[in-house]
Amino acid sequence: MTTVLLRPWENGDLEDLIAIFRASDDLHTQYPVAVRTLAQARECLDSMLAFTEPSKAFAIVVDDHCVGNVGIGHIERRNDTGWVSYFSSATVRGQGLVRRSLVAVANWALSDLGLFRLELGHRTNNPASGAVAEAAGFLPEGLERQKLRYGTERFDVRTMARLVTDPFPPADPDVSLFPLAKIN
Repeated sequence: MTTVLLRPWENGDLEDLIAIFRASDDLHTQYPVAVRTLAQARECLDSMLAFTEPSKAFAIVVDDHCVGNVGIGHIERRNDTGWVSYFSSATVRGQGLVRRSLVAVANWALSDLGLFRLELGHRTNNPASGAVAEAAGFLPEGLERQKLRYGTERFDVRTMARLVTDPFPPADPDVSLFPLAKIN
């Protein structure tokens, strides 16, 4: 099985971030920052992939290259909640990298980070994203009709959540959060 390292994004990851977006046309419609140049990659890193409250974004690293992201945004300490998002390069989809990474990040957030509830939403026309969430222990909660708009098209979104009181899926020993002491 492929070894995965999860770590905060770094300045040296800009070229990998461009490569992820270059290989994945669908990401350009979903994210507010276009990522085609070094300046755009820098803006994305600074605005979306930060590792300071209220968000924690983890680069999914395989063979020393970033191939995706699992993030927890909108961390709200009053209620101990966070909003989960994830993406990967089209070149690595279908290999279970995001699922395995999401399990590790969600387990960490609900145990070490001290969150009680993690929430996410996926377009209903993207069942693969829902399958990733379900495999990571997220349970369906409802449907938000026509919530998202990409261009002129609107999409229904299925909401899901995972609570600290829900069963924790087993962590994959080939996925590591590094360095654990620095990411709390």
